Amino acid sequence: MCSIPLRTYSLVQEKPLEEPGSANVDTTQAADSSVGAGIPDYPSKTVNKQIALVSTLVAVGLFLSARLDLGISLKDLSAMALPYEEALSNGKPTVVEFYADWCEVCRELAPDVYKVEQQYKDRVNFVMLNVDNTKWEQELDEFGVEGIPHFAFLDKKGNEEGNVVGRLPRQYFLDNVDALARGEASIPHARVVGQFSSAESRKVHQVVDPRSHG
Repeated sequence: MCSIPLRTYSLVQEKPLEEPGSANVDTTQAADSSVGAGIPDYPSKTVNKQIALVSTLVAVGLFLSARLDLGISLKDLSAMALPYEEALSNGKPTVVEFYADWCEVCRELAPDVYKVEQQYKDRVNFVMLNVDNTKWEQELDEFGVEGIPHFAFLDKKGNEEGNVVGRLPRQYFLDNVDALARGEASIPHARVVGQFSSAESRKVHQVVDPRSHG
């Protein structure tokens, strides 16, 4: 018998055929993803709107705060002031402000005076005397008022420790009031004169109103 040589066949797994262009698509997508990962994300429109809203609210808050400071008027201070006669008899030190409604410097200092008054009103009397009111002629002479605003600082017995006239730094006023409140024998700023309005102008504006303490 003739022997038939056997042949050995190996099975080879065939790879699926790729469609033309598919490899390029995958490569392009991978490249796009790589490039996109390096680009930072920018705030969305919603975030920008929120930032703008917060900034606006802060600006409005600052504006209203400034307006509230400017809202304190001489009329307000006069309404809150203690009558002069009562201040001299209650055993507390006293700040007497000679002022006039037409006095520009008086109006300018009103917010600062108000802030200090709120801080010390339980320990110090605050009195407002309108120089246009003829009722206070004697006090004008007694305290030598030639310019306004004129602040006279009196101890608890009614003795004058000093005065300041005109526009002055708020700290000067605060230091003097604090010294009065603590019962100091003297005030740190006893004779200070800044820009003021002449008291002579009151002759044009004088009114007779004995009922008013201002």
